[in-house]
Amino acid sequence: MVTICKKITESTKFQNFITVVIIFAGLLVGIETYPSVHENHEGLLHVLDKAVLWIFVGEIVLKFIAQGRRPWRFFYDGWNVFDFIIVAGAFMPFAAQYATVLRVLRLLRVLRLVRALPKLQLLVGALLKSIPSMAYVSILLSLLFYVYAVAAVFMWGENDPVHFGSLQIAALSLFRAVTLEDWTDLMYIQMYGCDNYGYGDMAQMCTMPSASPLGGALFFVSFVLVGTMIVLNLFIGVILSGMDEAQQDADDEMAVSRKKGLRPLPTELAALNEQLQALQSQLDRVVRISTKDRRAHEVMVPGASIPDTAEAAE
Repeated sequence: MVTICKKITESTKFQNFITVVIIFAGLLVGIETYPSVHENHEGLLHVLDKAVLWIFVGEIVLKFIAQGRRPWRFFYDGWNVFDFIIVAGAFMPFAAQYATVLRVLRLLRVLRLVRALPKLQLLVGALLKSIPSMAYVSILLSLLFYVYAVAAVFMWGENDPVHFGSLQIAALSLFRAVTLEDWTDLMYIQMYGCDNYGYGDMAQMCTMPSASPLGGALFFVSFVLVGTMIVLNLFIGVILSGMDEAQQDADDEMAVSRKKGLRPLPTELAALNEQLQALQSQLDRVVRISTKDRRAHEVMVPGASIPDTAEAAE
């Protein structure tokens, strides 16, 4: 039983089947975003969703059985834990009471494509390797936001209370600027004053206008250059470095396997299974020949003894 389950879960056809089911599950969730389709085919969609869920349950059960007498080894693989959490979430008590939570859990099934596609696994592994370095880049970016936000509140809190009236609003406005979303409007308000630019529909809030042509230009140009062109590009550099590291690890593992003459586990199991079948066929053939010789000898010489099966095989 263990051998059969292991052979099934490691077969390419089974993995491709699960990939197709994952894609189908994602399409089902997408179809439910159309109210008319959901209302007209609610029963069918519910049946299909349950079928998908039980297919995933069957997959996990097969993987548990494939571990033999040590089923806890299933959780040694982080991707198995991820799959188990997504499937188990559908059976949580709160899932039936909160439709939104249930839909989100069902939507997470699409993320299982990461497990099914090796290249996506490599990408996710690269992102995970990049997290420590990204944390330091985030700290640097946070310091940059804090310094510029405090300076903006001091310089333009009175001229532009909508965007720089408080520290938290100033940080949000700077986030808008660092994404290059209409950052020039923020700059022009400070350069020309709120009474001349940007406050047409909110003139009542422009109580203390003040223009700062040079200061506004230097402030926002420097922030965009440092924040967008340098700091944010550090994230890209860190991710690319993580990609190179993950790819190098994968190449090293492959090189070690080739050096040792090892083949992938499914290939090894298939070769071993073929050898066992060939050996079984030879043993059956020896037994048949030995039995035939024994009967022929007994007919020719009644009561005579002949070598046993093992000796006859020799």
